[in-house]
Amino acid sequence: MSTEPIQVRQSLLDALQIDLIGPSGALGDHREVLPQAPSRWYLTGFLVPTDADEEQRFDPNSDDDMDQTPAVAGVDENAEPEKSAARRSYLPSSLGLSVLVPAETRELQAIVRFGEYLRVEQEEGSKQGAPVQWRRNPHEEIVSVALGKKVPAQGVVDVPGSRGVEIVWSLRGVPDGDVDGGLPKGTRSLSMFVVNRRKASPDEVRDEGFIFQVELEVQSDLSFIARPNLRSLESDDWDERVSDLQYRDSFEFSVGHSVATESVIEDGLCKTVRTCHLPTAEVEKVAPSKIDGVTLNMETLAFLRDGDDAMEQLGGFASSYRDWIAKQTSGLGGLSQRRMDTAKELLHRADLAAGRIQAGIELLADPDCLEAFRIANKTMAAQGRRRLALQLGKAPEEITPAWRPFQLAFILMNLKGIAEPTSHDRDLVDLLFFPTGGGKTEAYLGLAAFTLVLRRLRNPGLTSSGLSVLMRYTLRLLTLDQLGRAAALVCALELERQKDVEKLGEWPFEIGLWVGRAATPNRMGRKGESDRESARAKTIAFKNDDRKPSPIPLEECPWCGTKFRSNSFQLVPNTDNPTDLRVTCANRRCEFSRGNPLPVLSVDEPIYRRLPCFLIATVDKFAAMPWTGEVGGFFGKVNRVDSEGFYGPCDTGSGRPLPVDRLPPPDLVIQDELHLISGPLGTMVGLYETALDELSTIQVDGQDVRPKIIASTATVRRALSQIRSLFNRPDVDVFPPPGPDIRDSFFARTHSTAESNARKYVGIAAQGRSPKVIMLRLYLALLAASQKAYHERGGAKADPNPADPYMTLLGYFNSLRELGGARRLIEDEVRTQLTGRGSRKRIGEMEGLFKDRTIAYEPVELTSRVSTDKVSEAKRRLEQAFKEKDRVDVAIATNMISVGLDITRLGLMVCFGQPKTSSEYIQATSRVGRDDKRPGLVITILNIHRPRDRSHYERFAAFHESFYRSVEATSVTPFSPRALDRGLAGTFIALARHGHLPMTPPRGATEILREMPSLQFAVEQLADRALETHHDSSSPDAVELRQKVLDRCKDLLDTWSTIAKELHDTGGALQYQTETGSAQRLLYEFLNPELKMLPKRHDKFRANRSMRDVEPSVNLWLKTIDGIEIDVEDDQ
Repeated sequence: MSTEPIQVRQSLLDALQIDLIGPSGALGDHREVLPQAPSRWYLTGFLVPTDADEEQRFDPNSDDDMDQTPAVAGVDENAEPEKSAARRSYLPSSLGLSVLVPAETRELQAIVRFGEYLRVEQEEGSKQGAPVQWRRNPHEEIVSVALGKKVPAQGVVDVPGSRGVEIVWSLRGVPDGDVDGGLPKGTRSLSMFVVNRRKASPDEVRDEGFIFQVELEVQSDLSFIARPNLRSLESDDWDERVSDLQYRDSFEFSVGHSVATESVIEDGLCKTVRTCHLPTAEVEKVAPSKIDGVTLNMETLAFLRDGDDAMEQLGGFASSYRDWIAKQTSGLGGLSQRRMDTAKELLHRADLAAGRIQAGIELLADPDCLEAFRIANKTMAAQGRRRLALQLGKAPEEITPAWRPFQLAFILMNLKGIAEPTSHDRDLVDLLFFPTGGGKTEAYLGLAAFTLVLRRLRNPGLTSSGLSVLMRYTLRLLTLDQLGRAAALVCALELERQKDVEKLGEWPFEIGLWVGRAATPNRMGRKGESDRESARAKTIAFKNDDRKPSPIPLEECPWCGTKFRSNSFQLVPNTDNPTDLRVTCANRRCEFSRGNPLPVLSVDEPIYRRLPCFLIATVDKFAAMPWTGEVGGFFGKVNRVDSEGFYGPCDTGSGRPLPVDRLPPPDLVIQDELHLISGPLGTMVGLYETALDELSTIQVDGQDVRPKIIASTATVRRALSQIRSLFNRPDVDVFPPPGPDIRDSFFARTHSTAESNARKYVGIAAQGRSPKVIMLRLYLALLAASQKAYHERGGAKADPNPADPYMTLLGYFNSLRELGGARRLIEDEVRTQLTGRGSRKRIGEMEGLFKDRTIAYEPVELTSRVSTDKVSEAKRRLEQAFKEKDRVDVAIATNMISVGLDITRLGLMVCFGQPKTSSEYIQATSRVGRDDKRPGLVITILNIHRPRDRSHYERFAAFHESFYRSVEATSVTPFSPRALDRGLAGTFIALARHGHLPMTPPRGATEILREMPSLQFAVEQLADRALETHHDSSSPDAVELRQKVLDRCKDLLDTWSTIAKELHDTGGALQYQTETGSAQRLLYEFLNPELKMLPKRHDKFRANRSMRDVEPSVNLWLKTIDGIEIDVEDDQ
């Protein structure tokens, strides 16, 4: 028996086929005897007679849908739209497929395979098992189907010896217009079905009229014709043109009807197609390429002597890249003119990237840039060595840190944009586009290290302090996952600084985590307060019992990996009224123990004061800009300092003056997982980005200088439009630039399954069965079959056990409601039935497919409703091998795991329904099979009664062979009317408050009376942004939009002034929110009940505390003029 994980994966697939559908091909006993009716034993793959009465065609459990009751009170942000009234779904009576046949095809061979089961009653006292048994009789019949020349045509052919099974076929001509898609003239479309027209049997033996394990295979002497994908054929959209070029050799030869299909392709020809109930597809792995003649070792690069040495070690990048470009150019023959033009443009962009890489290498001749590059490599090597040593269980000295080629190339091409603020590269947004798990994080951490060090080298005094690198995410799980990696880098940088303070400055390198209250304590707290979420309360609780959650979202030292203990956290200067939370490592041999605290900040108040050079934040948090004056410090709006930190307009009387008016703003903004900045969230982010961008802009040599922006994603579509709307940057470069061949971009190459194990996708659908029943059967089969594989391969004694990746089932759900229903199913029926699943055997079967298994009562949950400490604990447990005591049997999750769950052990996932977008599907399913030695298995439960799910099932293989082509474009509309209603006031006040220092203090809102003329910049800035981010900024619509935004901003300014004047005339004052004294507040949350008691004009100053505080999607019901509801699902 093979012990390879890929063989274990195949054994699980075989078990699914035999258990859910029945014998097929070489699998199973084709003359099996079942202890119960096959329609109860099997889940799908059978056809009922067309004349069967309703009771026979209807599964009484088909309406037993997943419990849709919310598991917790409150809004479900992932909720499905409200469903229409349920309609009965019946078991199928037919299945089929469609193909395109050439004009010359006159006859086809149709092979129909199925099993029929006969009821056998055992004599009383028999020891042959169940008193009523069902014996299988296999059938395989070959039928010739004569098509003739005429179209349209149709026919019916009886299947010999089948007692009423028919083949029904229909032949149609292809419209002449489709010939332009590359179809030969005379191409015809053939649809062929297997229909069960047997006479229905009495209820007690109804299954004798059914046919099971139905398979239709169609063979032709001439090759079937590939179905063209015409959506990109004449499109002017750039992404569609690239897809048309790159997927020109991806073909679909057949499509199923109520079933999936598979095509047999030999030498580029397809002469056989067949139906299948468990379609599979392997998505080949995209991996970084190896490039000769380039030094990738980080420690070697940390000791580059000079610019000439740098050119010698790295010059091969640009030259090899240009050689590849030349080779690609010479191979473009045979393309159509349209595709040729697209290919040439792609290669031109690649050549520009090569030039930028070359420029980056040449920049290392500058002493400061070279030294920053050396230190960046040194610190990245140090953190990488320690991190990988902990992951792999090796000593740090056994690790050789090295870049992947695309990582180092990405850093080199961006050096100029960092080192030369007035260069064109500064305004260029570089989008790092690489599949999940490819190493994007290390690429931008390396660039961040260069940025941080260069700023210190050029000015090692206090005036180079402040926020330099801002890294933003959308999801808490992703933020926490990246914190550990980034914190380790900052630890390495801080140790380097401590060795040479004169070179790298007196102020420490520090990293801050600026996220919502669910992840970090946002306040320090003080004695006498009842806030259990404050840093003080959490620290005291942890000191009393270190089994409680850590006060910060790290459980262990990011530098040495030692778990934090009760003495790791100190409230300073005292416990009663602390101003800071300092963290030290419990390991006395760690450099960050005792008097040298870790450079990690996770409480808002110390973050505002110390202004860490590296800030990790969620995009939501920037909704705090209008509410919190201290946020201005992130943009350098401070002018005093002492040993505890920096102070601005909100901190009167603290610190000594800085030698400059302000600190520099951020140099680099990293936006990870760009595809998630879309929809309502992306729209709000784009609007608030107006303020962030303006506040980060400074003048250098008479030119506006904004931060360099880099973004990353594994799924992208129409990135230029999205980035223009979000960041108002007109130019975007995707790296690595795609090539004419989808399998090769020089920096990345698609590995065949012979080179690297691919992730395998499986689809399952069962017409007439409820999703709950399908999920139950699937979970039982996978959990029990994996237990058998684990046991057969040595169990806990085998180290490692090749079945270990499949012992934890990760369930993915599209909404919290579905997840809540699944949780109850797992805790009740799955857990109960698994304990006896090993006894599920056919009559006479000695060894079944399964082994009994006992799973934990509660599945592990990864959703937005789970606290941060439980999320961290869940991730830790998921990393544990199955032999460990705190192993995980089942984990259930929503889209929270789509990014940020980097656990190489996981190998098994079940998706409950097709995720809402292809991007989400790709991202979520990439959580398993990340390790080539643990190939992933993803099973998607598709609801065949939903048109979108049905389409994915019937075209399963074709979709997965090119599913990156199906990634949807994202929608970001920051200046749409409803977006302005929700976010304009917050954005405007953020700009006014932080853009003009007298307005910044809490009562600075009153200063509108004196400073109103100075705030015209905010009015103009927002109006200009609306014009510039419009897709056609010269159009009348764009000009009209600018005027509308201008008018609304002027109205806000005038109303603000009116409110302030009325208060001033009566001896009152105005503050932004309730902070000091009894002054009237200007800002209100949207649902604040105080607004009902105030004049209507106060409604204009409503602002969100979070950018997710927007309306959820709503369902749209259509009715005819007579009031009859239109069933849109069926009409699609």
